Amino acid sequence: MYKDIIPHEVLESKILFIRGYKVMLYYDLAKLYGIKAKRLNEQVKRNLKRFPPDFMLQLTKEECSNVLRSQNATLKKGRGRHVKYLPFAFTENGVAMLSSVLNSERAIAVNIQIMRTFTKLRELLNTHADLRRKLEAMEKKYDYQFKVVFDAIKSLISEPPPVKKIGFTARAGC
Repeated sequence: MYKDIIPHEVLESKILFIRGYKVMLYYDLAKLYGIKAKRLNEQVKRNLKRFPPDFMLQLTKEECSNVLRSQNATLKKGRGRHVKYLPFAFTENGVAMLSSVLNSERAIAVNIQIMRTFTKLRELLNTHADLRRKLEAMEKKYDYQFKVVFDAIKSLISEPPPVKKIGFTARAGC
């Protein structure tokens, strides 16, 4: 059994949503695999037949600037990484295919973790979508008297309001 070598939160933060796909950028993957981004690109280019369009996307200039800006909230327009080549982004299938191209022990272990993270995210999204659909169906089925119940359920699954501190604080010097 493989031990997680990268926290799940780190992996989840590296998964982006671009063109309707959940993807990971090549330079993030290279860091996770412990290799140089240049080496990852070389291996991909040597094995291009393994990466059809639904496995690997090349970002446009606009997507690239949006991704860089969203990853660094303080980045101002026109600043940041100088992009000589438009970066690649790998879908879940593309990340799986990378394991056949990069064959180090670390790459295999990281790939297993990434695949589990993709699966976990998909399950979470499906669970929330199913719950929302079921609630909407029940709302349509039952009449007004259950509106209070449905409103209460919706408030339970939404974000909790901020808690105000209560209590007594003594002033010094009295």
